[in-house]
Amino acid sequence: MRFDVLTLFPEIPEAFFKTSIMAKAVEKGIISCNLVNIRDFAFDKHRSCDDIVYGGGAGMLLLPEPLSLALDSVNASSKRVIYVTPSGKPFNQELAKELSLEEELVFVCGRYEGIDQRIIDEYVDDEISVGDYVMSSGELAALVIIDAVYRLIDGVISGESLEEESFSGFLLEYPQYTRPRNFKGREVPEVLLSGHHLNIHKWRLKKRIEKTLKNRPELIEKARNCGMWTKEAEKIFKEFENE
Repeated sequence: MRFDVLTLFPEIPEAFFKTSIMAKAVEKGIISCNLVNIRDFAFDKHRSCDDIVYGGGAGMLLLPEPLSLALDSVNASSKRVIYVTPSGKPFNQELAKELSLEEELVFVCGRYEGIDQRIIDEYVDDEISVGDYVMSSGELAALVIIDAVYRLIDGVISGESLEEESFSGFLLEYPQYTRPRNFKGREVPEVLLSGHHLNIHKWRLKKRIEKTLKNRPELIEKARNCGMWTKEAEKIFKEFENE
């Protein structure tokens, strides 16, 4: 997969693409990135990319001309273009899976009060929000989406690691432990030391349901509606109801 990231501050996403699992994915050729500095397409000597908003109001807006040229430079009209904005549709794991099927994604990182609506009308396919809050950095929001998407691509992370993560099957992830067995008087659950794989599976499923009920109970209904709620999960769920 290829990511084109259009930004006023390429140094922010650059660090992400050069570290950890992403760096390995880039090295293997599974992922490629193209960081485009919008200022390179500005017209004046000051490389201005923002101006006041028509109709009045606080803040500045990204100019459409430099951003349009930046988008044209990556052939955005033939790719899926994402603008990260608080007014977009909510980002979730389902959308991450959908985006991971694309061969190329273009991200427009807003700043200040955002971007001219005509850019959205002309180029943008998806307006996506990473949460009900406002950030000053479109780059950080874009990286949240990129991080959730690229790890779903074959060869980046093992399938086994993805199977029981949070939101797989609409359940949150179970608690996990490592050495030492005793930390400040807190013991690792005995079942995890037993080597009995079936019991470990049952314990983990129970803990996933327990955590989901506590933190995101609405996901239980989602799992049922999507046909991802198993008979085993229902049996454990009823045990919680009877407690």
